Amino acid sequence: MTRDHDRPATITDADRAPHPLPGLAVLLPSAAEFYLDLHRHPELSGAERRTAARFADWLGADGFRVLRGVGGHGVAAELANGEGPAVLLRAELDALPVAERTGAPYASTATAPGPDGRPVPVMHACGHDVHLACAAAAARWLAARRDSWRGTLLVVGQPAEETLTGARAMLEDGLYERVTPPDVVLAQHTASFPGGMVAHAEGPVLAGSLTLEVCFEGDGGHAATPHLTADPLLAAAGVVTRLSAVVARETDPAERLVVTASSLRTPDAGRTGNMIASRAVLRVTVRAFSEAALDRAAAAVERVARAEAGSAALPPRVTCTETSRSGVTLADADVSAVVRTAHVAAFGRSRVTGWPATSATEDFPLLTGAGAHLHGRPGIRGGYWMLGTVGPAQWAAAPGARAAEKLRGLPGNHSSRYLPSVRLTLETGTAAFATAALSQLTAPAC
Repeated sequence: MTRDHDRPATITDADRAPHPLPGLAVLLPSAAEFYLDLHRHPELSGAERRTAARFADWLGADGFRVLRGVGGHGVAAELANGEGPAVLLRAELDALPVAERTGAPYASTATAPGPDGRPVPVMHACGHDVHLACAAAAARWLAARRDSWRGTLLVVGQPAEETLTGARAMLEDGLYERVTPPDVVLAQHTASFPGGMVAHAEGPVLAGSLTLEVCFEGDGGHAATPHLTADPLLAAAGVVTRLSAVVARETDPAERLVVTASSLRTPDAGRTGNMIASRAVLRVTVRAFSEAALDRAAAAVERVARAEAGSAALPPRVTCTETSRSGVTLADADVSAVVRTAHVAAFGRSRVTGWPATSATEDFPLLTGAGAHLHGRPGIRGGYWMLGTVGPAQWAAAPGARAAEKLRGLPGNHSSRYLPSVRLTLETGTAAFATAALSQLTAPAC
């Protein structure tokens, strides 16, 4: 069976369903070309030079005042159109160190230097290329119809979302001093459910998170005499096996908490089997739906690490550092209600569904009132929804007879096989962004 993404990504009359916005069909071919180019040329967090330039050029061509290089490679664009609220559409620039295995004719073959300088494969495995293409097309649609709204339209291409550093960097570089501060910030994120649909949460959309770097330092030594060493690797390995108890034995089952040991490395060893490293670095990620739960889990991880190290006859030294943190993504209830109503009007009730909060995370909350400690504007409200990406053929080919079974079997975000249906995702995502923006901007006086 041929899947949607195995065909050339072109949009023909036969492919087109009725469009929820007048004039949207005209924009889709250029949006698809933009998406394909971004997908073929992904760039890692902090290195999004080409992606940012393409996005900035697109917005500049539509009459936006464009700022480049905000907080790294960040792009901020502004289009003033009379008195009214300021509404910001946010999309992300960066890709992931993943080798693409989709088999698509436009699959990425890109590589780039990783953190240690060695080349790694790069892929848009999280849909940020879709987010950018939809934001660009929606901005073009709105710019061409300034008689249908009043206010200020802002569009941001944010760098380094995958490392949870980009929103902070843009704000610390004066984002909201250099453009009109928004009243509302809107964003959407792709996910593996049927294309053509959008999903809204009642309550949290995504979890908050923090990443801890736990460093164990000892004397190291010869593998033949482990009793003479303060073995950091043994202590770190013990922590890995004990972390599950933080959730299983210290957390209320009703409180959703995820604690994951995501990597363990020994920077000064590993190339030979006859030495014990003097240093081991363990990375732990925590996901939860409240700041209090994040704090409790972080304290538990550090306590477990120190206890495990302290149980050795020659205990290694332990330092625990929080390297990143993001808040819970929680859409403003009033904004979400208005946007959802606009989406129902655009797509029909059958294409607008609910969303159960998931433990994925991102730094979007910093751009809203939750980031007031960075930008000093507590009143900024946020709207956030999920965008389906799975085409009919991919859905039919997914294992299982029931929807829940198919959802479990589909490649998800960050998978090497994750690939949105081009037509359905771009069409729906562009319309979702444009209608959401219109719902927040002021209608023109009759």
